[in-house]
Amino acid sequence: MVTQYRTAPEATPNMPGGIPYIIVNDVAERFSFYGLRAILVIFMTQYLMSSGGQLAVLSDEDATSYFHLFTATAYFLPLIGAIVADAFWGKYKTIILLSLVYCAGHFSLFLDDTQLGLFLGLTLVAVGSGGIKPCVASNVGDQFGNTNKHLLSRAYSWYYLGINIGSSTSSLLTPWLLENYGPAIAFGVPGAFMALATLTFWAGRKQFVHIPPAGKSYMKDITGPEGKRMVKRLLLIYVLVAAFWSLFDQMGSTWVLQAQKMDR
Repeated sequence: MVTQYRTAPEATPNMPGGIPYIIVNDVAERFSFYGLRAILVIFMTQYLMSSGGQLAVLSDEDATSYFHLFTATAYFLPLIGAIVADAFWGKYKTIILLSLVYCAGHFSLFLDDTQLGLFLGLTLVAVGSGGIKPCVASNVGDQFGNTNKHLLSRAYSWYYLGINIGSSTSSLLTPWLLENYGPAIAFGVPGAFMALATLTFWAGRKQFVHIPPAGKSYMKDITGPEGKRMVKRLLLIYVLVAAFWSLFDQMGSTWVLQAQKMDR
């Protein structure tokens, strides 16, 4: 029997019942991503092993390149994830399925400290993280209707507070775990948080509003004249913010390596 979910918000002045599930999912998912990100370059330059059990670390330059290839992929794939969600799967299905891919990537990093485990894990994490990224924040807005839209700004405040709690906590904790307990635990804890995020989102499925995918009409909208104009406007914004993000992501690569070489 196919479960029928609500496809429109309830007429209520109260906070939607699905919001707590989304926020817990958000905190745990951001913990997992930023926890991995915080130790990635250190792992590649100090802990990476060969298949024969020998230390086989990467150079600083190679580690930096792989780090930025990973982050670039993770932040490019939201374009694909948005199309898949809006045209074919819907947000809920996209988030659940790609969260499982995300978990598989963490599991690979937890189990295998060789280059094979590293590249497989990072590929899966990039696909999972990038694919769900455009869906989670917009899913918050889907839960609200005209009768409770006055609470939308409060929900987004909690949502972004959750992002900062998850990312800052994991950025402090996982380097300590790596130094004291090794890469398996340091990658395993973020993986456990991603599993928690996935389970929490699944548990809230009956509380969510499930907006159906638009199908072929979505593709007509984005390729039509108005869609093309909107894309051009967005591209201008992306060009202007590219310089900021290119510097921001140095915090996970070159600035980490620089800090390793400084007098303490």
